[in-house]
Amino acid sequence: MPNVLLSGSSGFLGSAIAGWLQEQGYRTSRLVRSAPSGEGRVAWDPESGQIDREAVARCAPDLVINLAGEPIAQRWTAERRRKIRESRVRGTRALAEAIASLPRRPATLISSSAIGYYGAHRDDEVLDESSAGGDDFLAQLAREWEGATEPAAAAGIRVVLWRTGLVLARGGGVLARMLPPFQMGVGGRLGDGRQWMSWMALQDFVAALAFAIATPTLSGPVNMVAPEPVRNDEFTETLGRVLNRPALLPVPKAGLSLLFGEMADNTILASQRVVPKKLAGAGFVFRHPRLDGALRAELRR
Repeated sequence: MPNVLLSGSSGFLGSAIAGWLQEQGYRTSRLVRSAPSGEGRVAWDPESGQIDREAVARCAPDLVINLAGEPIAQRWTAERRRKIRESRVRGTRALAEAIASLPRRPATLISSSAIGYYGAHRDDEVLDESSAGGDDFLAQLAREWEGATEPAAAAGIRVVLWRTGLVLARGGGVLARMLPPFQMGVGGRLGDGRQWMSWMALQDFVAALAFAIATPTLSGPVNMVAPEPVRNDEFTETLGRVLNRPALLPVPKAGLSLLFGEMADNTILASQRVVPKKLAGAGFVFRHPRLDGALRAELRR
């Protein structure tokens, strides 16, 4: 089996990917911050851009998966903005430069990005990989983040840029944060509920990894979302129905802004109607294309 070098393995999505790689028998080395390089570990500091290049060479990766980054879902101060940006941009560039310098380069780099690339508020516009980017903080961040992979692409490595939406899983991400109030019967729409939510089942997210590995013609930006985005009021109504709980208590926009500041407007209240044009065009088949089925599968309902 191929050698894989994985960053972000302790995060929500990274843990799922690491588990899948182990099940498939891949030989996986992990980029880590808390320990020196050793068996199966490569030391790095993404914020400063430091990476143990000798350890990267010893791993001899055939595939590199980059999911690392400071969490977005926190109140943005100037310092947190800096960490969010540098952990992604500097870390990705350091990794891309390290693998580009190898005498035997990996065939593929799969590097995380986000649908924040398109900007927080695009109304009803349908967005695919050819759509123009936005100009807010997350859009600029995604542009720089993706641009940081250029050393790998210039060295002839296939680069796949995962523009990830809301990945639905009981154990993490947006769904895990929404479950407690809904289970207690006090869930409801966020703001006016008219904002578009572009989501993807975790099972499809992991399946898309296998598909990307096996599809050498797939490269560049790839929207990691299901084919049917929904508005927030439909999402919350569907979640309530699946849980057999009411979804009648809205959370006002002013309250979200008070709690989370600018982050709320750019993430919780963002409206992005994104479709997976490149995945679909390459032949990827979604196991859970519709929200109701995705929620029932994840919540075992």
